[in-house]
Amino acid sequence: MITMSSRAGLITGGLLGALGVAAGAFGAHALRGSVDGRSLEIWRTAAHYQQIHAVAILAAALWVAADPRPLRRLALTLFTFGVVIFSGTLYPLALGGPKILGAITPIGGLCLIAGWLALAADGLRGRPSS
Repeated sequence: MITMSSRAGLITGGLLGALGVAAGAFGAHALRGSVDGRSLEIWRTAAHYQQIHAVAILAAALWVAADPRPLRRLALTLFTFGVVIFSGTLYPLALGGPKILGAITPIGGLCLIAGWLALAADGLRGRPSS
């Protein structure tokens, strides 16, 4: 199973957060009037989910640093893949990219959901006895 380290998570979360702000600003200023309302809404959704999950990645990375339990590392990895796939397919769709990307987008959404469920499962397992 591929999982991320806390350092990789901190770097990834920081970069995705910065790019999410830039994408939001680009959508609000450069795309307004250049694309139709539906496309602008798709762009906003991509930037919004990217921002939320950049924070989730940072939080998960800090939890992994404090206690690198497997489900936390899995959540970190799933959030990262989820943002890349979900937002990474919505941005080109908003700009008129191939419609087939719309068939891939839900895979990213499933990764995001699975990341949250991995954190919930980690909480249900509780702290291991020392």
